[in-house]
Amino acid sequence: MRVEDDDGVRTITFDRPNVMNAMNLEVATELADAVAEADPVDHDAIVLTGDDPAFSAGGDIQAMKEREEGPRESYERVAETFNRAAAELLNSDVPVVAKVNGDCVGAGLAIVAASDMAYTVPDATFSCAFIRVGLVPDTAATFTLPRLVGLRTAKRLTMTGEFFDGAEAAEMGLVNEAVPEDELDEAVDEIVGKLSRRPTRTVGMTKQAIHENLDNDWRKALDYENMLQVQAYMSEEHEEGVDAFLEGRNPDWD
Repeated sequence: MRVEDDDGVRTITFDRPNVMNAMNLEVATELADAVAEADPVDHDAIVLTGDDPAFSAGGDIQAMKEREEGPRESYERVAETFNRAAAELLNSDVPVVAKVNGDCVGAGLAIVAASDMAYTVPDATFSCAFIRVGLVPDTAATFTLPRLVGLRTAKRLTMTGEFFDGAEAAEMGLVNEAVPEDELDEAVDEIVGKLSRRPTRTVGMTKQAIHENLDNDWRKALDYENMLQVQAYMSEEHEEGVDAFLEGRNPDWD
């Protein structure tokens, strides 16, 4: 992984273009670490992308072939690498935007699904390809996909491993939008700019509330909202937002 910080934005790039940015254990660990180390005090957003020509081809098949381990070691390996990467993305207080510049397969697709927002080029190839190599989806794909694209579509994608393009990914809700290749940077910069003008801690609390309430009934959802809202009411970000509104100026949350 290549990690770059610039003006409050952390860009994390899959950097194995010779293997279509396939993810091995080292890459998954580096991704998890890079996301975990992002801090809402110093960062307004995280952008995930790949070194051309792909976003990520998913798990490294050659590494799978060479692996020798028993069931316990296999469970621990996945939990500590790929699933940890998904957990860090889902838990991050800094919003994560996936910039899908090319093919996005298997664990690569799961990483996009675990991001908060995603933009792609129309001709990128997507596939939840785990089934094609006899594997069950991991990296939180069985959690995120039904919530993004619906139960029946999630079953179709995961059980068949079918290929589809970026335009279809946008239509089904896997990504926010498919834009022409020469407009992808601009689209991501625009949403990152909007996020940068918002209080990052409060953005993180909003994300936390949405994720926590995915499986709550409405009573628990209201209680959880109230708990976080009390914290927000007591925050410097809220005080600055109110003052800025009353004074007719833009808030300064830096």
